[in-house]
Amino acid sequence: MSNIVCFGEVLWDVFPSHKKIGGAPLNVALRLHSFNNNVTIISSVGKDKNGTNLLNYLKEEGLDYSNIQITEAYNTSEVIVSIDSKGSASYSIEFPCAWDFITYNDDLLGTIKKADAFIFGSLIARNEVSYNTLLELLKEASFKVFDVNLRPPHYKISALKSLMQKADFIKFNDDELFEICNTLQFNSKNIEENIKFIAKYTNTKAICVTLGANGAVIYINDTFYFNDGYKVNVKDTVGSGDSFLATLIDRLLKDETPQQALDFACAIGALVASSKGANPKLSSAKINELING
Repeated sequence: MSNIVCFGEVLWDVFPSHKKIGGAPLNVALRLHSFNNNVTIISSVGKDKNGTNLLNYLKEEGLDYSNIQITEAYNTSEVIVSIDSKGSASYSIEFPCAWDFITYNDDLLGTIKKADAFIFGSLIARNEVSYNTLLELLKEASFKVFDVNLRPPHYKISALKSLMQKADFIKFNDDELFEICNTLQFNSKNIEENIKFIAKYTNTKAICVTLGANGAVIYINDTFYFNDGYKVNVKDTVGSGDSFLATLIDRLLKDETPQQALDFACAIGALVASSKGANPKLSSAKINELING
């Protein structure tokens, strides 16, 4: 069991017919928790019905939410989710909201110092209050995992560069990798060359890139590992990358080989994409059937 802290947005994903708990860091935290890790989430919600219901959900799930702050000044976040005919999601994210104003305190610092891994994303950097809190916590984190999660117009290249250079492990999807490399004036169309460029530019020894239906690739200590993906009927892609990342970090912290960790993470990500919503319950039988099938 590892001690893991996730930092960033907690929210409600609002679909045309319903809404569900979401936010990349929270999705990651819930999946890590399902693997029996000791997980805490640092964020903020409003003093409103959405905030109360979100905290009650986390209580029922048994996830440590003691570091979720409650504010009267801003509402709990809602994100409008649109799903296209292929199951791909797009998002409309309100600004400002409660998680834009996570304030630093010594309790947060103490939590970080005890963690085996500290996982954070790029969306939380859109507002300086939460971003400054993140920068302070990164000074004490032992293993820093950066989940690049580009949601235009909610990011700046200056913040992305700073966070990449502070990270020990960076995860992109392929579109994000190419966009950032192009912005940094590196224009190769070869994914391995782009990964090596980012590794050198940021001095990061571990980089992962998801490739949608085509699986994923990890680059660790100058070695590439590949998985070609698992074929599933996609319902929606909401949260599939988050569960992939959670699984990958869980397995690497348990000292599995990069290839073993990657294969299992790709299976989990595929199963989430074959379900509705970001946090479906997954049985061991389903996981083993997909991996061995």
